[in-house]
Amino acid sequence: MRGGAALCVAAALAILLPLTSGCRSVFRQSTLPPQLSDRDFWALANGFSEPAGRFTHSDNLVSNEVLFADTMRTLGRGGGVYIGVGPEQNFTYIAGVQPVMAFIVDVRAENRALHLLYKALFEIAVDRVDFVSRLFSRDRLRDADPGLSAGELFQRYASIQPQARLRDETARLVRARLLEQHQFGLTPRDLEWIDYAFNAFFSDGPDIHYARLLPSDPPGPSYRTLMTAKDVSGRPRSYLSSDEAFAFVKDLQARNLIVPVVGDFGGPTALRQIGEYVRAHGDIVSAFYGSNVEVYLNRMQEGAFCLNLAMLPRTRWSWFIGSKGKQFLRTKIAACAGAGSNRGRTEVGPGSDPQRGFFPTPRNNPHFQTGQVQNQA
Repeated sequence: MRGGAALCVAAALAILLPLTSGCRSVFRQSTLPPQLSDRDFWALANGFSEPAGRFTHSDNLVSNEVLFADTMRTLGRGGGVYIGVGPEQNFTYIAGVQPVMAFIVDVRAENRALHLLYKALFEIAVDRVDFVSRLFSRDRLRDADPGLSAGELFQRYASIQPQARLRDETARLVRARLLEQHQFGLTPRDLEWIDYAFNAFFSDGPDIHYARLLPSDPPGPSYRTLMTAKDVSGRPRSYLSSDEAFAFVKDLQARNLIVPVVGDFGGPTALRQIGEYVRAHGDIVSAFYGSNVEVYLNRMQEGAFCLNLAMLPRTRWSWFIGSKGKQFLRTKIAACAGAGSNRGRTEVGPGSDPQRGFFPTPRNNPHFQTGQVQNQA
C-alpha cells in the first residue's frame, strides 16, 4: 500500500472504538421481533448470505473444541444477539448467553443445511431425550427420568443400536417440517446435504467426531464427549446437559430466531448486514463466537474481518469467543487495530461509516440496565 494507507485499518478501528474511551452510549428501545414468520426467517437467511465457499479439512458435522465448558463457566447471560460459526457448539453458547436472537454465519452452504436439519429436529423432538433419540436414530429410552444427566443419557444410548425404521421416519418428518410446514425454498443440494448429515449421525452414532473422514488424523472428541464435558468445577455445560438448556434453544428454534446464514467472516456483506439489522432494531451483539476461523483467512481477509467486527453494535461487555477461550470484543478489536497498524492489511472503503462504532444499549434488556453484564457462574 502507498503512503499512509498501511495505517488505514488501525485508524478505522480506532474510530470505531468510541465507547472504550468513555464516549456516550446511545440508549434505544430494542425492537427485535419476539418471533419471525417463516417468510421473514427465510428472507434473512437468504438475504444476508454471500456466495458459498469451501472447507476441505473436514465435513465439520461436529466441533472439535473441548475447552468450551470452562469458557462457559464465566460467560454469563448477555441477552442481545449472538453470532457464531460452525455446527453444534453454537447451541451450547446460545443456551449460556440466552440471547434474544442468534445468527450462525459460515462460509459453507452445507453448514446452513446442517442447521436447518437441527432446526427441524429441535421442533419435532418432544424433549431432550427424544431429541437425542431422533438425532442418532436410536429408540427412545423408555424409563428416562426428568433431569437425567448428559453423562447418564449418553451412557445409556451407547448400547442402543441404530434403527433404519426410526431414521426413515424422522427423515420424512424433517422434510415435511422444512418443505411443507415452513415452506423454505431448499435446493436439491440442500436436501442432499441434509440427508448426508442425518445418515452420518445414524451410522456413526454418538461417537461421531470431527475427523471422521480423515483416517490418518487422530480422532477428535466425540459428540458424546462434547455433550458430557464439564468445567473445572465439575459442572456440565453443553446444551444437552440439562432440560433447561435444551428447552431454551428449542424455544428459539420454534420462534425462528436462530437464523443460519452463508457468509465469509472477511466478506463484504453478511456480517455487516447482520450488524445493520441488529442496530436498526436498537440492540447489540452480546457474544461473537469466531472459533479459529482466522487461521483460514489470508491477510487481506483477516483485515476485512477485523473491520466487520468493529462495525458491529456492541457494549463494553460484549464477548468474543475463540476456540480456546474468550475476551471482550473491544479487546479483540483493539488487537486487530494494533495488527493493522503494523501490517496495513486493507483500506477503508468509501462506504465505511465511523459512526457505526456506537454501541446501543437497549433499555428493556436487564443485563445492560446498569452498563454491566450480570455474569453467572
